[in-house]
Amino acid sequence: MQKLLASLLVAAAVAGFAAPAHAQSRIKDIAAVEGVRSNQLVGYGLVVGLAGTGDSLRNCPFTRQSLEGMTERLGVNIRGANSNSKNLAAIMVTAELPPFSTPGARIDVSVSSMCDAKSLLGGTLLVTSLQGADGEVYAVAQGSIQTGAVSGSGASGSSVSRGVPTAGRIASGATVERETGFQLANMNEVRLTLRNPDFTTAQRVAAAINATYPNTALAENGTVIALRAPGQMGMAGFISQVENLPITVDSPAKVIIDEVNGVIVMGDAVRVSTVAIAQGNLTISVQENLQVSQPEAFSRGQTVVTPQSDVSVEEELGREMRIVGGGTSLATLVNGLNALGVSPRDMISILQAIKAAGALQADIEVM
Repeated sequence: MQKLLASLLVAAAVAGFAAPAHAQSRIKDIAAVEGVRSNQLVGYGLVVGLAGTGDSLRNCPFTRQSLEGMTERLGVNIRGANSNSKNLAAIMVTAELPPFSTPGARIDVSVSSMCDAKSLLGGTLLVTSLQGADGEVYAVAQGSIQTGAVSGSGASGSSVSRGVPTAGRIASGATVERETGFQLANMNEVRLTLRNPDFTTAQRVAAAINATYPNTALAENGTVIALRAPGQMGMAGFISQVENLPITVDSPAKVIIDEVNGVIVMGDAVRVSTVAIAQGNLTISVQENLQVSQPEAFSRGQTVVTPQSDVSVEEELGREMRIVGGGTSLATLVNGLNALGVSPRDMISILQAIKAAGALQADIEVM
């Protein structure tokens, strides 16, 4: 009998601390593996083949210097020559190197004009090395540019354009030449980082992993969960299993207010203590009417214009004070505010007033 009573008490305690029924998310959707990320690459290059829409060499000295340096490497010396071609442009090339990219893989690149080029449409990017933050070359880019823009101009100076013709993209325009050196298979321990830090969510993630793979996860803080692969399982296979585990995400009570656009976003954890709310609109209108007083014919009187003012006060009725019970849920709060018939902008003022009264158990963040 004592064992049965103890079991019932344990079950009641577990039910008391159980999380409310909410939609579950996968761990891969709320967390990322530390170190597994893309890396930004950047390079400087030349685009040729433009139809007179490139840089003016007189206004862009770095374009001239780049042209002279490139032709010298190819065995042509144009230093001192009066070249004024507008068929080339200096550009910056950017790309993102995905994690675990191997030499020979292709990635997309974006190009943007640096000087006074009018359009990069139809241009071809010459071989350009792309460097990482450490100064090493990780990829080489080259190819035809697609801008997705249309532009045209007339002899009178009028012009029209759609999109941005001075920026474009080269699909699969760069070849990876170097790996980042992140050796996941040789690591004994990895760390998961939550995209939205929260201690409760971190503990739930660790508990969900340990329930399937005992003693493999530890929540270090509200952001980081340390993982250690069990037994002979490889780290990549272990992460593949872990990231598909379902988890219930917890979030703090917060109200986001965008006063410019009149937008209000409230989380499900928002609660309100007992409070009475009343809202009404008072309208004062003043109407001016001009009346003309004119004397009879052949009399000595004068014509006088007399202003006549009508002032009225209207107050919208039917807005009774409503009481919102303590500990009410988000749905009850929203229904109570909607029952008052308030607009989103009036609701912003009401929420701020409830917060000032100490009855709103949530943080208000104004964008």
